Amino acid sequence: MNKKTLTKIAISVAATIPHFAFAADITSILGVVTTILNLIIPILMILATVVFLWGVITYITAGGDEEKAATGRAYIIWGLIGLFAMVAIWGLVLALVSTFQVGGQGIPTDVGQF
Repeated sequence: MNKKTLTKIAISVAATIPHFAFAADITSILGVVTTILNLIIPILMILATVVFLWGVITYITAGGDEEKAATGRAYIIWGLIGLFAMVAIWGLVLALVSTFQVGGQGIPTDVGQF
């Protein structure tokens, strides 16, 4: 690795260490992760849905053009992978929070609920 990459890694690690150093226990760390994911996941799910729908539209309007059809299929696949990943991350966080009995802040039962 070059110096620039190592510097970026060092700065990133130095910026995140206080979050974990000041965290008294796993409960507060999971609370912070849950809060961040509750803000990010709905946006990413919308983005993945848009990519999926764009792929469907591209595939349908391809006519007989194999290149456009292949591009549409690729968008459909990546949109589905994105949706699956977001639901899996959401479920993983829910399982971790339920396992460690994090209280005080609720986990959303549907997308976009805070």
